[in-house]
Amino acid sequence: MEPDTIISIFLGIGLAASVGFRVFLPLFALSLSAYLGIWELNDSWQWIGSLAALVALGVATLVEIFAYFIPWVDNALDSLAIPLAGIAGTAVMVSTVADLDPVVTWSLAIIAGGGTATAIKGANAAGRLTSSATTGGLANPLVSTVETGAAVAVSTASILVPPIAAILVIVILVFIFRIYRKLRPKA
Repeated sequence: MEPDTIISIFLGIGLAASVGFRVFLPLFALSLSAYLGIWELNDSWQWIGSLAALVALGVATLVEIFAYFIPWVDNALDSLAIPLAGIAGTAVMVSTVADLDPVVTWSLAIIAGGGTATAIKGANAAGRLTSSATTGGLANPLVSTVETGAAVAVSTASILVPPIAAILVIVILVFIFRIYRKLRPKA
């Protein structure tokens, strides 16, 4: 496997993890990086780097970020965002992976991209629901700020230094797994 292929996998996994925090922000970051010529996308995904896609994803990103600051609306958004995260995580992985057989690309995209995005989004939704139940939604803007910050950090790392993003994803998944183990009921 060539180094460019490995780096493209790291990019896809990092952006997929970011999708678990905010669905549109990593897509906007990918669009911006393709538009500016920082990353080249697969031939069938070149449209993401167009000005129209950049504007549409930018608007969607702003709407999503601000909507998550409204208590109870954020919980409703999470119910829609969990399946969307799986789809978007798969899409960013497919659009970035270079020089692999289509079967391998799609397998990686579904498992690593969609799986990572869905796991992180599911954990975030559970955390937000807990926050809503325990604080009446008063702490939800803080939760939203942390999630948006994580999405920005992981998206930026993914585009600028993909191997660092892959390490961040592992740290995030270990953190989520440890919290899950502490919270799950004992048998």
